[in-house]
Amino acid sequence: MAAKINLKDLTLPELVGMVQDLGAEKYRARQVAEWVFQKGASSFEEMTSLPQVFRKRLASAAVTGNLEILARKVSGRGDAVKYLFGLDDGQAVESVLMKHNYGNSACVSTQVGCRMACRFCASGLEGFVRNLSPGEIYGQVLGIQMDTGERISHVVIMGTGEPLDNYRATLIFIKNVTAPYGLNIGQRHITVSTCGLVPRIRELARERLAVTLAVSLHAPVDSLRDTLVPVNKKYPLRELMGACGDYVKETGRRVTFEYALLAGVNDSRECAVQLSRLLSGMLCHVNLIPANPVPERGVRPPAKLQVELFKNTLEAAGVAVTIRRGLGADIDAACGQLRRRIMAGVK
Repeated sequence: MAAKINLKDLTLPELVGMVQDLGAEKYRARQVAEWVFQKGASSFEEMTSLPQVFRKRLASAAVTGNLEILARKVSGRGDAVKYLFGLDDGQAVESVLMKHNYGNSACVSTQVGCRMACRFCASGLEGFVRNLSPGEIYGQVLGIQMDTGERISHVVIMGTGEPLDNYRATLIFIKNVTAPYGLNIGQRHITVSTCGLVPRIRELARERLAVTLAVSLHAPVDSLRDTLVPVNKKYPLRELMGACGDYVKETGRRVTFEYALLAGVNDSRECAVQLSRLLSGMLCHVNLIPANPVPERGVRPPAKLQVELFKNTLEAAGVAVTIRRGLGADIDAACGQLRRRIMAGVK
């Protein structure tokens, strides 16, 4: 028997085709989409605006694709909630709700595990398992919104996995979550993270979306970045910066460079000077992130004074920079930590 289709995996045109194949009128597709993508219906019986006969046909061919919450951890300050969502194959994936003064942001995962092997990240400790489908990515955002009863206004595609390594699913997710039949989140409120897959950055630029590109940089020179972000050996800084520059030209959007500060590794004044030279003349913004501790990687954040010195050095060189507000260190907020603790029994 063929596996049932997750309706959240489909775009609206694909849903139209499916609805017509099941013998229903074309306009029923938008009704189905609103039940699935907006209202989070968990069964077809809930879809009362659809004829009962059609609901039975849908149920025989498809599932709504809602995700089960396996675990939830709330930070002491209440400004972050870490979720572990269960998937149909027994795997699990993490997401984080972050509460800001401008609204609620959901940080979602695109893969189970990760193959990028960045030195400071907990995501890849168990290796790569599989890509998520578009619906499994979407289900994280909708699941958080339904659990809290509060609107998600921003999405950060920066959880476990490399989004551009799961390019098609990530793109379909963006189209659905920003659509009027979906959660109608503005493209400008979507951030797509990458550790530097140059061909995919160029491909994303050609889509001309209004999303923000966030590049996980973490080092200003190849010798150090080769160690921290191994994909740099394939796509070194010269190629990466060229692709980022082209992204700015193609989209008119500034690039955000994520820079996780690791004590004694990449937090020196010399690194700050090298970084300012690397970014000179580019429309960009630097997000300094005092690293979440990851004991398995030997990662610890710098002292607060060192973080300020790094920031001041960049600002003196004319680089736009902010220090990301720390959220969720007490709830295993580093990507991959909660899943690893629960799924693998790591204490």
